[in-house]
Amino acid sequence: MRVTRTLRATIGAALTGALFLATGSSAVADQNRDAQWPLTAFGAQDIWKKATGEGVTVAVIERAFRTTHQDLTGQFLPGKDFPDPTKKDDGGPYLKPGEDPRDHGTSMAGLIAGHGHGPAGSAGMKGLAPGAKLFPLTAQKTAPAATRYAVDHGADVINMSFLADPNEPDMCESIHYAVQKGVVVVAGVGNDGASEKNLPSACPGAIGVGAVDEYGQVWEKSNYNSAVDLLAPGVDVPVLGGKSDSHYGTTSGTSVATAYVSAAVALLREKYPDLTPGQIANRLVKTARLTPSVKKKHLKLPDAHYGYGYIVPEAALNENIPAGPAEGPLPMPKGKASSQLDAGKPNPDAPMGGKAAMERALLYGGIGLGVLLVVGGVVAVVVAIRRRKSVSSQSWG
Repeated sequence: MRVTRTLRATIGAALTGALFLATGSSAVADQNRDAQWPLTAFGAQDIWKKATGEGVTVAVIERAFRTTHQDLTGQFLPGKDFPDPTKKDDGGPYLKPGEDPRDHGTSMAGLIAGHGHGPAGSAGMKGLAPGAKLFPLTAQKTAPAATRYAVDHGADVINMSFLADPNEPDMCESIHYAVQKGVVVVAGVGNDGASEKNLPSACPGAIGVGAVDEYGQVWEKSNYNSAVDLLAPGVDVPVLGGKSDSHYGTTSGTSVATAYVSAAVALLREKYPDLTPGQIANRLVKTARLTPSVKKKHLKLPDAHYGYGYIVPEAALNENIPAGPAEGPLPMPKGKASSQLDAGKPNPDAPMGGKAAMERALLYGGIGLGVLLVVGGVVAVVVAIRRRKSVSSQSWG
């Protein structure tokens, strides 16, 4: 029986941080499940006794998905395509030889909300939040439009395991809009092993995620800069593939880590539905951990490589942590919207227009809405509301 080394984050009277354990293979007689070291590290079986992401919608913006994969059947809500009208998608430089364009999206979906297959889902792979629903949105250079659509159609979390065009001024604006509406945005920092900042992780309001291996060390290709807020498993991680309904593989990257943080947010959303995006981030930050060897360095947190540390979902769910300010500990968009953080849940009127449509018009239309007041008669009062300043200039700050 193969012995694997895993990083197990546990909470208890005698355990305050990460422990390196040598564990036997899982009781589940399935090599794919057994290989999912992040679930073992997180203590997923214990986590699922408290939350699975039930009732939470995670929007995933990707190139494409295999929605019929055996470990994902029934997890997808009806989605929407946002094609780039100026360019035909031929896979571009992002696809490796033999790679299916659905691989990446299917992988991220599985890490978030895979449910396995077979009796009681005992075979195949599971995500960290198997009770969540996935909202698939396919986009290339149209991620901002997909982001707003997700917000207006009930998303609780938006997973951004991609890099956006640095010249796209609306990327940060769309994240500003999402945060203002109570939607948590999670984005990968990039896989260049460089200090370069990328959109969308550099946008204020996004939780920027780097990758860590099973020993708690930062992946050598994980970008390092002030956009790094948290770390999550992202090295040699088993994933679902898009080539068939039973395709599996292994990959590394900050995309993987991003999906795990989005899944952790889904767990928190289920248990703490009234927290703002900043307060959700606060629970992850306050319970993040560093390995003993890194703690000895006495880093000033957040650190460019480690952020606040790697996530410990079980602690984030269970520890007694004051909600704190609505904005939370991470950089938030400046201006009007940052002071209008609402209750942390998507507006129930949003899919049908209603209040969400009105607020969006106030923020982006540049023209005030007429408000009718009935006081013995109908008096039309036109309130001119100045178009708020774009936050796109802050994306690299």
